[in-house]
Amino acid sequence: MRVMTVVHARDLDLNLLRVLVAVADAGSVTKAAARLYVTQSAVSAALARLADALDTPMLVRHGRGAILTNRAARLVAEVRPLLDAMLQASLAPARFDARTSERIVRLGLADFADQWLLPRLLRRLARDAPRMRLVCTPVQFRTVLDALATRRVEVAATVIDQVPPSILRTPLVRGRFVCLFDPRHVGFGPKPTKRAYLAEEHVIVSFNGDLRGTVEDRFGVERRVRCSVASFGAIGAIVDGSALVATLPEGFVAHILRQRPHLRSAKFPFPHPPGGLDLLWPAALDEDEACAFVRAAIVDIAKQERSAS
Repeated sequence: MRVMTVVHARDLDLNLLRVLVAVADAGSVTKAAARLYVTQSAVSAALARLADALDTPMLVRHGRGAILTNRAARLVAEVRPLLDAMLQASLAPARFDARTSERIVRLGLADFADQWLLPRLLRRLARDAPRMRLVCTPVQFRTVLDALATRRVEVAATVIDQVPPSILRTPLVRGRFVCLFDPRHVGFGPKPTKRAYLAEEHVIVSFNGDLRGTVEDRFGVERRVRCSVASFGAIGAIVDGSALVATLPEGFVAHILRQRPHLRSAKFPFPHPPGGLDLLWPAALDEDEACAFVRAAIVDIAKQERSAS
């Protein structure tokens, strides 16, 4: 018997070993062919190729049939646990390693969240998951559910009231509305009356592109709206140096005040339950390790933001 060279070993088709184990388990070429969903001649041809590669027969005649040779039986005993291990490895879910993962996670952000959340999240990924990347999309309560349902977004941080059972959520930042103003131009105290609040001119964020905001819709009052913008991003700069009042979630106002400490905040004069920013994701992605890693990072960043506020 000749010894297999390295070249021969590289040329060996490992599927031939799987056929040999199937013949040993089934007890015949015919039954093995049925288990493998191939023809009997295909199994016989595979055994012939394996015998040629190893320079030793796999079967010997026995009565009207054939049995494995001693060499083939020893080979089956040695190969079977290896094939079983390969099968288990192929069926096991891929293991997530943040340090080496090149996963792209699609993140939806309310525009007032990206300013304080996204820079911190990117620094966190640079430290703990340097190969992961983010594709960020603006979302708000009217668009986020469709974005999550169609997987244009895998994780979202925004404000929303009701979500269907297919969407999971956890609170990130909770708080009430507060008024942001420049004390050099607005004579507010820390607790303005409703009358004083409505007497001022306001800048609002309107996703509808009109002069109505959350206050008009929720509280049934009409403010003197001087300016309507589609994004929270410029609110701090607009209020700074103007006589305009902005009504915003207190978590976002805290972020603006850290950047512009000469501005002030005041209590919003209408009673309302606390609300805030939620983290949302499809239930189907609840066990996705890469998405779970990003979600955990966002929750931790929000916890730090609450402490800072």
